[in-house]
Amino acid sequence: MPRVLVVDDSATMRKIIAKGLRDAGFGDWSVTEAADGESALHALRGSEFDLVLSDINMPGMDGLSLVRSARRDPTVSPDVPILIITTEGCLEKIEESVAAGATDYLRKPFEMPELVARVRAALRRAGRG
Repeated sequence: MPRVLVVDDSATMRKIIAKGLRDAGFGDWSVTEAADGESALHALRGSEFDLVLSDINMPGMDGLSLVRSARRDPTVSPDVPILIITTEGCLEKIEESVAAGATDYLRKPFEMPELVARVRAALRRAGRG
């Protein structure tokens, strides 16, 4: 069963993303939620995920630190797609996310069809879907 890790300090946003993925045909996916980067990194070290969707702005370890840590950690799959979903929209943050190792970047608020299209594209590029 494919697995996705949804990382956001907002429980509501995590639920919206998870429901949107299920409604878009990813209903058989196992969804794990994390409220911050540290919890997410711990989950990534303990399990194999097919996709990570992460906010940037979170307490403790933020999303960019999560991406950097995950990409350097030998216990985390190096090709797992990591999509950043955030209110941060300036070009510098986008470039910083990609430089850190993010697969793609999506600004909030987003339309669910756009998220689904980016998820599918990231999975195809990683050979996971």
